[in-house]
Amino acid sequence: QVEVVESGGDLVQPGGSLRLSCVVSKFSLDYNGITWFRQAPGKERDGVACVSASGDFINYGDSLKGRSAISRDMAKSTVHLQMNNLSPQDSAVYYCAASGGSRFSCSLNSKDMTYWGKGTAVTVST
Repeated sequence: QVEVVESGGDLVQPGGSLRLSCVVSKFSLDYNGITWFRQAPGKERDGVACVSASGDFINYGDSLKGRSAISRDMAKSTVHLQMNNLSPQDSAVYYCAASGGSRFSCSLNSKDMTYWGKGTAVTVST
């Protein structure tokens, strides 16, 4: 059974950093792009960052551009999202999702995703 499991969400002070992790099983990162999304209460789900199955195409949404980095650990079937200089506006549930399609691109559109995790909560507050 395919699994996508996020972890690393926490309460962090403004200006702080967090690294989220997404572990996948029963499918390969070699053939699936991975996208991180976030959704705050009352708002739409927003694509934050994605990495292609080939690993050499990365794209960032506007919300965390310049303050985040997505990376993969293929040996551990894990995709990380490093987030820096966080503000209260970054508080949300962060989701990891997998998509098929071209190995050489990735999508920030939730409609293109095939598998979803259940999310991990990030709260930025004093």
